[in-house]
Amino acid sequence: MINNNNNILEQSVQYLKAVGPKRADLFKKIGIRTIRDLLFYFPFKHLDRSTILSAARAYQYVLNGYEGEVTVIGVVQNKEKIRYGKKEIFKVHLKDKSGFFECVWFQGIKYFYNNFNQGDTFAISAKPSLSKYNNLQFVHPNFDKISADESNEFINTGKIIPFYKIPKELRSNYLGDLSLRKIINFAVDSYCDFIEETLPENILGKYNLLHLNISVRNYHFPESQKMLNESIRRLKFEEIFYLEILIASKKNQIKTKWKKIPYKIQSFLVPKFLETLPFELTKAQLKVLSEIKKDLFSQTPMNRLLQGDVGSGKTIVALIAMLLAVDNGYQAVFMAPTEILAMQHAKNFSNYMQKLNSCYPDREVKVCLLIGGQKKSVKDKNYDKILTQQADLIIGTHALFEENVMFKNLGLVVVDEQHRFGVEQRSKLINKGNMPDVLVMSATPIPRTLTMTVYGDLDVSIINQLPSNRKPIKTVIRSEDSLPDIYKFIIDKTKEGYQSFIVYPLVEESEKLELKSALTHFEELSTSYFKNIKVGLIHGKMSWDEKEEVMFKFNNKEFDVLISTTVIEVGIDIQNANIMLINDAHRFGLSQLHQLRGRVGRGDKPAYCILVTKNHIVNSGRFKNINLEFSSPAELEKYKSSIRLKAMEKYTDGFKIAEIDFKLRGPGNIFGIEQSGFPKLNFINLITDSELILSAKEEAFQIISTDPLLLKGENNIIKNNLLKYHSDKINYAKIG
Repeated sequence: MINNNNNILEQSVQYLKAVGPKRADLFKKIGIRTIRDLLFYFPFKHLDRSTILSAARAYQYVLNGYEGEVTVIGVVQNKEKIRYGKKEIFKVHLKDKSGFFECVWFQGIKYFYNNFNQGDTFAISAKPSLSKYNNLQFVHPNFDKISADESNEFINTGKIIPFYKIPKELRSNYLGDLSLRKIINFAVDSYCDFIEETLPENILGKYNLLHLNISVRNYHFPESQKMLNESIRRLKFEEIFYLEILIASKKNQIKTKWKKIPYKIQSFLVPKFLETLPFELTKAQLKVLSEIKKDLFSQTPMNRLLQGDVGSGKTIVALIAMLLAVDNGYQAVFMAPTEILAMQHAKNFSNYMQKLNSCYPDREVKVCLLIGGQKKSVKDKNYDKILTQQADLIIGTHALFEENVMFKNLGLVVVDEQHRFGVEQRSKLINKGNMPDVLVMSATPIPRTLTMTVYGDLDVSIINQLPSNRKPIKTVIRSEDSLPDIYKFIIDKTKEGYQSFIVYPLVEESEKLELKSALTHFEELSTSYFKNIKVGLIHGKMSWDEKEEVMFKFNNKEFDVLISTTVIEVGIDIQNANIMLINDAHRFGLSQLHQLRGRVGRGDKPAYCILVTKNHIVNSGRFKNINLEFSSPAELEKYKSSIRLKAMEKYTDGFKIAEIDFKLRGPGNIFGIEQSGFPKLNFINLITDSELILSAKEEAFQIISTDPLLLKGENNIIKNNLLKYHSDKINYAKIG
């Protein structure tokens, strides 16, 4: 008996039947070097060909509208090449006991002509159809030749068949579906039993999971649909379980660190600041503040996610937390994703502190702004203020990552719209302090499965209540033909003191996309429809001081209408801006549309969001009856733009919007998983596998809570597997 299973599986694929050195080099180009690599090169789909039909039965299937694949076994009667002008087709006529059928190929005719000879028996698998002569026909089918000395255990037919992605490096060297399937079939039969188990037996039993070698075998060549499903379930569980082990380890490491100087309960700045506010905090804000204060006063660093809908009041909660840090002698930093947002926060924080400082001049809180667009002389002064703690509250963008930025006593890091920053970027800032408390914020509500995975190492606080003065925003969808009436509506509302945003997707005309340009339409509208009102322009290509000047003028009502690109998407707060007109709305993502809508409705007047799209979209009968509970992937893909618009019209709840957006786009695009360093997931579906994720999370966190170093005997297999096969994910969890 061979004991060293690992060495066997680490052998080169060249030693497999039908591979050899030349094909091994081809496999190497797509990342398959060893037998283990090949065993874990899984199919991207399966087709069930376990039912073999007679030709007559297959014919009836077509007449009844069946659109799936079938398998029919027949004997070759004759073959012919048929020429139509410059084109040639190859046709084979076959027969079984119930009748005739034919196979047709339009490409690779020479190869197929040599394969089919009179009297040979073949199993044909494909979607059946009827020819123009009403004959049962299979176009470009898969097939297996059945010889007298062969059994009926076909590779291509009579069972559930795997389909593998075959890169051009393989196809260009004549390694196609059938060849690859045969090679993998040999590898599975010969080496699957050498695969070592990677989960403890108690977990396999508790969750009724297949052993790994059985799962690998049945993922490639399933005994039944049930075994295929169970194999996939096993691999999904393992994948998410090991990720959750790493997340739990990362969280445990944070919780076992000790602050250099724990906070003391101070009672000066925060109570005095609350007295200066012109509004009262909501119950949800107070609840979240209580959770944050508990973290700040504990012996271990805070690592908390604060999420809430647009306008729910996250920033004021963050500012209060920052004041708690300042009251304890620390500096607090607030990192924003854009310069325009950082400028607005700095301005707002300065205004708040000006009120506080005027009432209590003996305890002045100083605010500093640091962004990339500042002059070197301004930056140098700010560097000095931060280093000498002449700045208590520091607001900035990516400029905060620079080596020149050194804090004297950084105690709290707040990251706004945190999914726009990568893990390494955030770490650069956090490492400028001595185990500071960390609060990350998201105005895009996060579905539950993501909080269990992407943000599983964070404690979560949710503000699920809007301030009482926030009025619902009426959202409507209109066609481009309606624009003159919409402009008249904006002009009429201007007389009532309203201000309006008009958003365009691009700054300049694009040759590829027929989208409106902010620059072009600023000139057109300001000299036509809006010639009697004041119109401003802001876009991403402006310098930061130009943007600041425009926003200052808009806030002071020097403009009635601000024409903009999506530079105003996040965080801009103008009290009198209560109309948001979004052009070519079908081109925007759902989360982006919701963020833009959140820029209005912050005053005491009714607010409007007008989504303008193509005439044919609005006038489509299908659009009027779009199903927001889309059932099939095909429907989802076909009507994505329409679903986004309808969701905006129907829902104002950001959590519902996020759920739909999650289904539409997946997690990577919305929450920056790919750019954040989050490990790639091959099996688990963060949208549909919530129950499995929850089970794996609970199991992993329970194990780490009782055995953080995985020293217990039953957990040795987990520790060893992490070191062998999950080294890429270990970097994510900072385990070393």
